[in-house]
Amino acid sequence: METATSWSLGGLIILFSIIVTIIVIVIIAFLVWWLIKKSKGQPSQKPKVDESLEIAKERYTKGEISKEEFEQMKKTLS
Repeated sequence: METATSWSLGGLIILFSIIVTIIVIVIIAFLVWWLIKKSKGQPSQKPKVDESLEIAKERYTKGEISKEEFEQMKKTLS
């Protein structure tokens, strides 16, 4: 025959396991969110170089910089 305390203990164990499961799910969700945010926050460096080279080309075609300056920028960026 079971007593009231054994039922209470069983209920606490079930409650504790539910709370632990929820905590684990929240931690996993946070880690997934953090990894996605981190991967989107750090773009590779190549697009910045390409963007800089495009800006230099535009400045050269507009006549803002000389051919020598453009070639030097191109050499530096490559």
